[in-house]
Amino acid sequence: MAVTIRDVARRAHVSVATVSRALTSPDLVRPETRARVLTAASDLGYQPNRAARGLITGKTGNIGIVVPDLGNPFFTGVLKAVQARAMQADHAVFVADSDEDPVLEAKLVHAMAKQVDGVVLCSPGLEDSQVREVAGVTSLVLLNRRLPGVPAALMDSAGGMRSVVDHLVALGHRRIAYLNGPRTSWSNQERRRGLAEAVARHGVHLADLGPFAPRYEGGLQAADLAVAAGTTAVMAYNDVMALGVIARLRDRGISVPGDVSVTGFDDLVYAALSSPGLTTVAMPVAQAGRTAVNLLLDRLGEDGTGAPQVVAETQLIVRGTTAPPRR
Repeated sequence: MAVTIRDVARRAHVSVATVSRALTSPDLVRPETRARVLTAASDLGYQPNRAARGLITGKTGNIGIVVPDLGNPFFTGVLKAVQARAMQADHAVFVADSDEDPVLEAKLVHAMAKQVDGVVLCSPGLEDSQVREVAGVTSLVLLNRRLPGVPAALMDSAGGMRSVVDHLVALGHRRIAYLNGPRTSWSNQERRRGLAEAVARHGVHLADLGPFAPRYEGGLQAADLAVAAGTTAVMAYNDVMALGVIARLRDRGISVPGDVSVTGFDDLVYAALSSPGLTTVAMPVAQAGRTAVNLLLDRLGEDGTGAPQVVAETQLIVRGTTAPPRR
């Protein structure tokens, strides 16, 4: 039979109410009493009933995460980190995929708000006013989107893009192309911000192409335009798009990196496994996922009134798809 809270109370020689307080509001119980309750619960293998605990605390013990595309390994990496950190805090995770649709994104947050204590909204395509609206229906933390007044776990995309341009210029490239991701993407805007700064500093020619779907097919489509622009290096919005570019160039008999250098963004596992290995920017997805959950847990706590914006550093990973241009 399942161990109940009454069994724990008998083992610890306290009341059922004291066990409940020790597990849900430990500040209301003397330390020695709480230690006795925790020992009894551990010895008996007691697992609190989530529904019953919710009636006491007003909390579900669930958090939600909405991502734009579960088919993109970048977001599955975020999800793994979110789930691992949530489990450490004894929270379950509800997952939803908006399929890159901002209207569906908002609907999913509204639907989740009835079942969770808070939501991590990952790389949303919503307008700022829409993000503020959904932040009013549940405790909200953004991942890879900055908005004053809303806590966020961020990754330094602008700095990562500056490092890519610096790398290509150091190799001797003077005509480069950037393949934009979704027009509404905050990450794309950040990449463009770093790109504009680096291009102006180095005085190189930029072919600004797109937007394209942030998928393999988007890279296939973009590659021909980059070649037609006469560029010697192509910077893709993400790794998946970059792999599409490389495939299309190979089909046309264009050597990478002999004829054209190619870079990506994210450092997915495919980046290291491709041949040649993809030069890319490593995004700290695991760190950002953990940070997002920590921010949400802080917001759900008694002192969670602030809106910190925590930025994690990115890192350029140089592999085999970049080389000096042919003279």
